[in-house]
Amino acid sequence: MKRIVNLAVTAMVMFIFVSTVTAGGKQEASGGGVEKVVTVDYMNFSGSGDRAKVLEQMKEIFENQNSGIRIKIKTVDFGSYFTLLQTRVAAGSAPDSYELNYENFIAYAKKNVLMDLDPLFKKSGFDTSSLNKNALKAFRTDGKQYGLPESYSTVLLFYNKDLFNRAGASYPTDNWTWSDEQRAAEKIRALGKNIFGISHPIQFWEFYKVVQQNGGSLLSKDGTKFTVDTPQNVETLKFMVDRVLKSNVMPSAKQNAGGDWNMFKSGRLGMIVTGVWAFHDFTRDCKFKWDIAVEPGNLKKATHFFANGIVINKDSTVAGAAFKWIKFMSASKEAAQIRVNADWEVPATTYPEIMADYNSKTPPANRKAVFDSLNYLVTPPVVEQAGEMTDILNLQLQAARDGDKSPAQALADAQKQLEEKIKLK
Repeated sequence: MKRIVNLAVTAMVMFIFVSTVTAGGKQEASGGGVEKVVTVDYMNFSGSGDRAKVLEQMKEIFENQNSGIRIKIKTVDFGSYFTLLQTRVAAGSAPDSYELNYENFIAYAKKNVLMDLDPLFKKSGFDTSSLNKNALKAFRTDGKQYGLPESYSTVLLFYNKDLFNRAGASYPTDNWTWSDEQRAAEKIRALGKNIFGISHPIQFWEFYKVVQQNGGSLLSKDGTKFTVDTPQNVETLKFMVDRVLKSNVMPSAKQNAGGDWNMFKSGRLGMIVTGVWAFHDFTRDCKFKWDIAVEPGNLKKATHFFANGIVINKDSTVAGAAFKWIKFMSASKEAAQIRVNADWEVPATTYPEIMADYNSKTPPANRKAVFDSLNYLVTPPVVEQAGEMTDILNLQLQAARDGDKSPAQALADAQKQLEEKIKLK
């Protein structure tokens, strides 16, 4: 009789255990019995290096607030990220949630592999009013919200105050034009053989913006044709190239072998055009006084706007848990405060106390320029073949930068290749 009772108890325990195991999750013992724990796979590119521990802080707080959810983080360097992601998506093994930048977002949305978040907004009552409108809009297309922004960045003019003082040059102001910038760069270049006035990369991510500072564009307004080789754009590229090949206020590829960030941090570069993501490194490594200003324009101002967001795989079996995770990363005060403390770009939220804390940190003293630059933001041309378009333009821009082609020839060749290889709407 005792044997029968023991067998019955064992069978009951096994039944309870088996019946609690569900797809997409595992069971863990808790004080009150067995708790369902769902694992969300999250793949990203921005949490590498020093940022890994910051991302872990966010994960820890989230998991403490959501005891039934575990986040499995996979961080991949940016150079390899989209190749791996494309492979996983094509194989039907995409992560439950993953990071996309604005430039690649449209291509993934068009592939019909992302989950429409609007029904989840409605079901959960999620209020997006605490998010930066521009950043939120960046992840909406065809009338649907396919992602939530986690951070955004602007690109600014960083400058070395010590070199400006030595050269007798006035600090940059919001009224500066290309000519003002060039004059200051020439004064700083005159300080020594290994001191340069400015670094402003001649590549797609800068060129698309600088042409707009000169009244140009890379696409027609209706997005149906490329306008790369226009006279305004040739003039723009010549201005950029001449700073390397003629006045040499900007280092050539050979002179800049160590990278422009290292050159700036070593005190040998008067100005550098780069993004707010440099704050952390420059604050830690620069032994001189530096600050920022809104980037100068020519006919008008135009500034970068980059946004990183998180999306959910359309076929995820743990979409509800994944949505809680991306809401936390995007809109929670906790994640925003961690970003501010780590100087990790600008959080996508607009909480007054968080933004006040962000603005109070120095250097740079002129953090107001970060938000002033939003008045002039322009976004890169978005096509489904974004990577191929970027590669074509970069190869031609590099040829012009190195003196292998004239600016006019480089842009004419780029125009021809883009028309042949890139399909527009």
